Amino acid sequence: MSNSLIDTAPGYDQPIAVLKHCHDKIRKQLQTLQNLLTHLPQHGADADAQQAAQAVRKYFNKAAHLHHQDEEMDLFPLMTAAAQGEDAALLAELGPQIVAHHQQMDRDWSTLDPQLEKIASGASAALAAADVERFVQAYSAHMATEEAYIAPMAKRILSPAQMTILGEAMQQRRGILPAAAAGGIALADLRMDYGRASLSEADTLGEPIAQFAKWFNEAMKAQVNEPNAMSVATVGADGRPSSRIVLIKQYDERGFTWYTNYQSQKGQQLAANPHAAILFFWPELERQVRIEGRVEKTAEEESDKYFYSRPVKSQLAAIASQQSRAVASREQMEEQYAAVEAASGDQPQRPAHWGGYRLVPERVEFWQGRASRFHDRIVYTRQADGSWRKERIQP
Repeated sequence: MSNSLIDTAPGYDQPIAVLKHCHDKIRKQLQTLQNLLTHLPQHGADADAQQAAQAVRKYFNKAAHLHHQDEEMDLFPLMTAAAQGEDAALLAELGPQIVAHHQQMDRDWSTLDPQLEKIASGASAALAAADVERFVQAYSAHMATEEAYIAPMAKRILSPAQMTILGEAMQQRRGILPAAAAGGIALADLRMDYGRASLSEADTLGEPIAQFAKWFNEAMKAQVNEPNAMSVATVGADGRPSSRIVLIKQYDERGFTWYTNYQSQKGQQLAANPHAAILFFWPELERQVRIEGRVEKTAEEESDKYFYSRPVKSQLAAIASQQSRAVASREQMEEQYAAVEAASGDQPQRPAHWGGYRLVPERVEFWQGRASRFHDRIVYTRQADGSWRKERIQP
């Protein structure tokens, strides 16, 4: 029952081939499991059976988990970033199913492993045929799906840079490549060539807010990760810039609105210099939107409306946190929160130092990634009469 032949594995410069090679090894272990079902009734837990059980346990207790992590933590995210159209739809359907299969097979293995452990030690020759067949059939069907749909798609849509990222992640997971080395070796060489779409003057609407709404809705439909996340860059009186990620809460013809503590670092910087730049980056669509303009506070009624729409615990946190100020410990923060909760109950009041900011746009740029870094950039600039001038600028 032993297998002394060592087949040559592909290199990690071909990560999809490595994953297929893992499937081949899984199939051998599944065959060993089925062979045990016929071997044990005739020979019991003899040396061959013990060796076979040890080999199966070694593989499914370690290597199989690494294979699942390769797919869930690296392959699927990379494919999601690259897929579009029918590929994206198929991946959205199959991805959750495959993860669910992993979880179910882990549960099935937890039933088989104790049986094999006893066989490996010679303590028992009992192996439930139903458990084996359920495990074998589930794994076989799972691999067939991946080989029919996932692997061909990956080879077709992943760029060389993405393949490098996948291969290095797989090596790191197995301790073949140190994490620091992976980050340094190819950092300067890692690049993703874009080519999902183009952007012409004719493609864009007459007003930048309408164009933003069009792109934002497309980002929502594409299930972009947090499409409402934006970087806000401010500059204080000292002339030094600072940026952070916040969530947009509203946009309309007046501008782009978010809410925060007015006494925070960005609040102090905006008090000294009421201008900012915000940036949306949607890598799944190879798009970014850059918006620059002056910043004003929202009306108190608007701040009240949003504050009281938030969960009570979020309201309490906004009151308790002295944002951007130093604190001695997490415990002190928790004490501040508890004190506010005790004082406010379930009806906290919006503090005067918390509210909204609205960036009134003066310049809006729509950037669409293109091949060879020859990107499309369409810019809207507000004119003195309030109208917008639209033009293309070079990448």
